Amino acid sequence: MNQIVDKKPGKKLRGVNLGGWLVLEKWMTPSLFEGLQALDETSFCVELGARAEPLLKRHWETFITREDFAWLAKTGINAVRIPVGHWLFGPDYPYHRAYGAFSYPYVEGGADILDYAFDWAEEHGLHIVLDLHAAPGCQNGFDNGGILTVCEWHTRPDYINYSLDILGRLAERYHGRPALHAIEVLNEPHRDTDTALLKKYTGDAYQRIRQYCRAEDVAVVFHDGFRSFREYTGFLPEPAFNNVVLDIHRYLCFGRAEIDADIYGHIREAAVDWKHEADDIIRNSGHATYVGEWSLGMDSRVESLWAKGPFAPAPQAMDALQTALAHRGYAAAQLLTFEKYLGWFFWSYKTETMPAWCFRECVNRGWLPDKFDFDNGG
Repeated sequence: MNQIVDKKPGKKLRGVNLGGWLVLEKWMTPSLFEGLQALDETSFCVELGARAEPLLKRHWETFITREDFAWLAKTGINAVRIPVGHWLFGPDYPYHRAYGAFSYPYVEGGADILDYAFDWAEEHGLHIVLDLHAAPGCQNGFDNGGILTVCEWHTRPDYINYSLDILGRLAERYHGRPALHAIEVLNEPHRDTDTALLKKYTGDAYQRIRQYCRAEDVAVVFHDGFRSFREYTGFLPEPAFNNVVLDIHRYLCFGRAEIDADIYGHIREAAVDWKHEADDIIRNSGHATYVGEWSLGMDSRVESLWAKGPFAPAPQAMDALQTALAHRGYAAAQLLTFEKYLGWFFWSYKTETMPAWCFRECVNRGWLPDKFDFDNGG
């Protein structure tokens, strides 16, 4: 029996990402890539050819299931952010040279899996944020954009236009589903992408989505592109534009100083510096804000996330108790700050070998709370 999903624009979301499911990332599911040269979903499909279909469909059917939605709801999580690739609906997407001899290398059928996700979300009262995570030509050069080391989305109008078409098709297909809470127009465009281009794309995306989704029902989300929110001052203002949400991602494991920092530095950054940033964004951005991605990742060898392997955790200077306390403290510091925003989404729900990036494992280990619905007596 389906539960009622509160679709009010101001609804606070406490969620997780369902990463590595409909857009592959090798570091999250290294077993899928075992024995392959592939580093991303594009090279996975190109290298395997016809052999990719049974492997990927098996992955779709087992990596995330109805039981996972039930567990999340029981834990008090009320939303999931679902990354999708531009290939979700199959051909006719633009060709890229990375496809080689294949005009359409990607496995078809992902939209059917997404339909199941909506069924499960509605059964358990969860909101869905659909996120265009991988655009044609790749928007950021990362594996999560579909093609590692390629960043060409912004260079060709057909790539941009096809992205807009996909957003329109998502809005058309799911606008009547009670679980649909928001559509994010593009995940993590590269920091060097021209802001004016991103603004035009986002404005066009807003109009495409609003052809099917009313502002009172569905938010339009845009990522900051790793630049100051001040570059978007006055962007998409009310009343001409409504229910627009800014998405920021916050990690402390990629820069050299972050990698070298100890746990006290991580906690201070999350509890003090990010708190001041949150106050500034909330006061001055003009938009409600989600922290669309964050984790407990702070490994000193973070480059292992993208290495060919092995994917063993980095050596720790702390014993088991100290490590658990460190993760709990870092989690609490981040949550205290991120609770100031309209919503947050942990990255990610599930990984094979990286516990600090696996929400379910973090809960099981006691690093994260086992209940997130105290407002409702949880």
